[in-house]
Amino acid sequence: MNTIDNSPVNDPESSERMSVEALQHQLNESLKQLSPERLKVVADFAAYLANTESEAATQELLTIPGLLERVQKNQATPKDQYVNWRTL
Repeated sequence: MNTIDNSPVNDPESSERMSVEALQHQLNESLKQLSPERLKVVADFAAYLANTESEAATQELLTIPGLLERVQKNQATPKDQYVNWRTL
């Protein structure tokens, strides 16, 4: 017996993407209903959340031994010593 299963595949990444898209849509619809004062509050809160997430990522990177020193060394490298990665 040869059957084809056309049921959706349980792909967590796809499911998460759909969830994010649905949340963004819901947020956009809600934002359209807010007064300018409330919209400012939401914008400030969103900026706070983004900053907090960025700070957490920075702290995670700083826990990698020697990373800061390597970045500083690379920044001190003269640009004429750079090699295009496509030619490697």
